[in-house]
Amino acid sequence: MISPQTIQQITSRIDIIDVVGEFVRLKKRGANYLGLCPFHGEKTPSFTVSPSKEIYKCFGCGKSGNTITFLMEHEKYSYTEALRWLAARYNVEIEETQVSDETRQLQQVAESLHIINSFAQKFFSEQLKTEEGQNIAMSYLRERGFRENIIEKFQLGYNPEARDSFTKAALANQFSGELLLRTGLTVNRNEQLVDNYRGRIIFPIHNTTGKIIGFGARVIGKADKAPKYINTPENEIYVKSKILYGAYFARQVIDKNDECLLVEGYTDVVSLHQAGIENVVASGGTSLTIDQLRIIKKYTNNLTIIYDGDAAGIKAALRGLDMALEESLNVKLVLIPDNEDPDSYVNKVGATAFKDFIATQKKDFILFQLEVMLKEAGNDVSKKNDIVNQIAETLSKINKAEDFTKQQEYIRQCSSLLKIDEGGLTNLVNKYKSDRITKDEKRFAAEEKQDFISAQTVPETSFLISQDEAQEKNLLRVLLEYGLNDWDENKKIADYIFEELEQFDFESAELNNLYELYKSQYHQGFEPTAKTLLYYDDVNIRSLVVNITMFPYELSRRWDEVLENMHILDRDTSKQDVWMSLNYFKLRKIKKMFEQNQQDMEQAKTFDEQMRLIELHKHLKDIEVQLTKDLGTVILK
Repeated sequence: MISPQTIQQITSRIDIIDVVGEFVRLKKRGANYLGLCPFHGEKTPSFTVSPSKEIYKCFGCGKSGNTITFLMEHEKYSYTEALRWLAARYNVEIEETQVSDETRQLQQVAESLHIINSFAQKFFSEQLKTEEGQNIAMSYLRERGFRENIIEKFQLGYNPEARDSFTKAALANQFSGELLLRTGLTVNRNEQLVDNYRGRIIFPIHNTTGKIIGFGARVIGKADKAPKYINTPENEIYVKSKILYGAYFARQVIDKNDECLLVEGYTDVVSLHQAGIENVVASGGTSLTIDQLRIIKKYTNNLTIIYDGDAAGIKAALRGLDMALEESLNVKLVLIPDNEDPDSYVNKVGATAFKDFIATQKKDFILFQLEVMLKEAGNDVSKKNDIVNQIAETLSKINKAEDFTKQQEYIRQCSSLLKIDEGGLTNLVNKYKSDRITKDEKRFAAEEKQDFISAQTVPETSFLISQDEAQEKNLLRVLLEYGLNDWDENKKIADYIFEELEQFDFESAELNNLYELYKSQYHQGFEPTAKTLLYYDDVNIRSLVVNITMFPYELSRRWDEVLENMHILDRDTSKQDVWMSLNYFKLRKIKKMFEQNQQDMEQAKTFDEQMRLIELHKHLKDIEVQLTKDLGTVILK
């Protein structure tokens, strides 16, 4: 395990904007940063990152946490893997503590696939330098026009023809045969472990952080019965539908150019990079998926698909159109002519001519699709009717309010091409949109039915609970934020809060756990804060701290100006915040005690008991009146 000292060094150097910004496009909004949530599909940014609090929270799906939990959620790292990733990024030397054999084995399983892939990449790259690699693989790559620098950039390699060259090397380095099989680098043939990619060019596949998660292996020359490409089977770190080849190398250029070029194959990406066109990724020959589109959307809203100009290329390009529209991507299409692909065409015409071709030959995706369908339908009335319905359904997927003008323009142009009434097409588009909304509403209603019934059954109780939690959370907020500040010359704000709460309990068990944890750490001599508790090993505590300290709203710039003119922003209002939070908390508790006492008075069975409750009633009422009076007369000083 990683030592506490190392963890402290790592957490002290973390810059959450630096790390999260590696995966999410963030824009500054007041004191925080805002972006599209990487954990669920959204079109309006609700993913907020606070650099001062070092936390993130999505106010859409509710995901929240710190830098480490972000890496664990987004990259599917274990806690240890996330720490190691951060240690490498911030040049922190890792110090290990003694761990049990069982724990060590679990750690090795979690990290082994990445380690094996890294070893394999180095092995394959080294094989390019051997005599066999030079004569077979390197000569082929040079024939295809690949230069040394681009081969090194993409870490291309070669798996020798021998039956088990890689497998022997991996086993000799103590890698598990079971894990080798899981990576797909090795296969079992007649009870023997042998290489899966023999005699092939190897294309390592990286995730967006640069880690190798799989491989594509291409046959050299023309394939006979063997498949042209063999790809890594899906495993714990390689899920084909969530991968875009070249995304690691292209992501910054895509962001800079505000456009992503999508091609089909590995060699297309490599050739275009070599030509200086670096904002390009490949789908790897699969149908475009929603996860791949969301990777693109992290960096740009503009997608240009570049596919072969034959029938198969056109069909491949049109797949995924509706999903792209639902993600609000602006999609263009470029078809490469003369039975060429992007790889061969850029080598044929050169980089400048290829760039000019892309710039001038972009076709609107929807209109191109309609033209293709109309050409195929000919004079068949039935097929034309199907086209009208299909194009109306496609246009109904353009559902963002800001895209309304774009949708209306599509309706105008499509109705002209279809030679139908524009109003009729508008009605049909609206019908599809209405049907989808109704379907979604039914699904949401079914999912929330139980919650709705509960709320209707006990609305007053639910309201009271929510009010209690709001006051309790606010009190914990000021404790986390100001607890270590001075209250007076003799004590800290934390001491003052502890004293004031001696007669009161928290209604929420989880909030009480956090309060008791804070007290325990404070009395043991630690200095607990929201930041330190964000790295506590209990995920429930971490999540609670984020929810208490992160809010969806900020003061507007105009309100900032008003407060600044009143000289309030530069004033320390921590004590007032604490005092008011404590008294609102007390007032809420007194009100509940008052209500409970009234119920007890109604059920009192003896005169003495009734008199005692009446005295308590008067006492609680006096406290309530005084608290209300104090809170009502507070002014800023």
